[in-house]
Amino acid sequence: MTATEIQVQTIAHWSAGADFAGTSGETAPITNPATGAVTGRVALAGVEDTRAVIASATAAFPAWRDTSLAKRTTILFAFRELLNARKGELAAIITAEHGKVASDALAEVSRGQEVVEFACGINHLLKGGMTENASTRVDVSSIRQALGPVAIISPFNFPAMVPMWFFPIAIAAGNTVVVKPSEKDPSATLWIARLWAEAGLPAGVFNVVNGDKTAVDELLVNPAIKAVSFVGSTPIAKYVYETGTAHGKRVQALGGAKNHAVILPDADLDLAADSLVNAGFGAAGERCMALSVAVAVGDIADELVGKVAERARSLRTGDGAGAVDMGPLITRAHADRVCSYIDAGEEAGATVVVDGRTVTPQGRSADAVADGFFVGPTVLDNVTDEMSVYTDEIFGPVLSVVRVPSYDAALALINANPYGNGTAIFTADGGAARRFQNEVEVGMVGINVPIPVPTAYFSFGGWKSSLFGDTHAHGTEGVHFFTRGKVITTRWQDPGQRGIDLGFPQND
Repeated sequence: MTATEIQVQTIAHWSAGADFAGTSGETAPITNPATGAVTGRVALAGVEDTRAVIASATAAFPAWRDTSLAKRTTILFAFRELLNARKGELAAIITAEHGKVASDALAEVSRGQEVVEFACGINHLLKGGMTENASTRVDVSSIRQALGPVAIISPFNFPAMVPMWFFPIAIAAGNTVVVKPSEKDPSATLWIARLWAEAGLPAGVFNVVNGDKTAVDELLVNPAIKAVSFVGSTPIAKYVYETGTAHGKRVQALGGAKNHAVILPDADLDLAADSLVNAGFGAAGERCMALSVAVAVGDIADELVGKVAERARSLRTGDGAGAVDMGPLITRAHADRVCSYIDAGEEAGATVVVDGRTVTPQGRSADAVADGFFVGPTVLDNVTDEMSVYTDEIFGPVLSVVRVPSYDAALALINANPYGNGTAIFTADGGAARRFQNEVEVGMVGINVPIPVPTAYFSFGGWKSSLFGDTHAHGTEGVHFFTRGKVITTRWQDPGQRGIDLGFPQND
């Protein structure tokens, strides 16, 4: 395929087991962020296109709901095997459209695959309960049933893993799915749709609608959609939650983050520095679990900053498909936004220890930087909690160092922050770690672990403004989100025991 052919390629929707071009005629460019080149265009659904995709999921639901658990999990296993054999293909697509390095893209797919494997064993979690003779000759049983068509609205930063937090469990539980991926990197979701078809999933069970706010709004208000799972920024998460619940839907909306790492004076500073660099600059900081604030306690700050700076300067920035450590940001506008935060931090009095605004990507001359959307690793010291680099979610490779005198001051700083997604503490003191995990007001905590993303059989989710709704992603909470309970009370009596009794039923 020539470069020209790649640039004119249009990515369609996926409905009823096939590509669906739609009728809106609207498209948006897809860009390789390492080069700035437009590699394709994605169809943007209008209201009628979105309704058509929802109708496909609605039509497929009754038959899929009534498909046996044995058959459903057989298809899940087939999908898992295909994904495992070909996940390198998916990782390459992610690198080309998102920009993250190849090893990181492959790790993303592997973490998503963990949820697929969890869903393969869902039978045990879908079983109900029964009490025989709860009242005289009365049996009571409970079951869990699928909701119907559900929507997944996923972000650009994890185009494979985040949707996989949701759809394996939703599908295994008997629901049908409509995924709305980010229009910035939609190809991964279309690849997954074709893999589902190859695994034997019936047409209409997994669908993809590409688009912008128009498509999202239709998913939020359309009565056929019974539940919505969302991951993105906090303002949009709040909008999705309020709009979806106002229209009678079950909603889990995961929002933004400002993740702090507390480094106590007794910590292994080399381990802490490695962890801060890995978690702060992996995927160019475009992670909701990135460590963006290092809280240095006591007199260790100078030594810690020196170790972090040394490591940050050694990182190779460039095209994620090559031999580099960190790739570009998703768009030119986002790269400019990140640089504006660095500017603002410097103007407010922060010390720019490592400056990523002038990075030259690996293998390129300085005058070729404009061909990609690069910002290098950046370390800001002497940051205070009034600065925008501290208060705002930057979503880029910027690590802010805040100096505090004590553990209590560090804890108070974190608990006062409006976000509560993830946090970490680095210490050799088990008592301090135990106290931290008990007292910190954050949903996911790492102890000497920089990115505490739970395994699939636990649940992922933050507190405060990092989550709207009461249900986290995947794990047993995910199973409960995508099912609803029903209780059946049964009595079989002899004909001679019938009679009229208008009193409220009592147990005996």
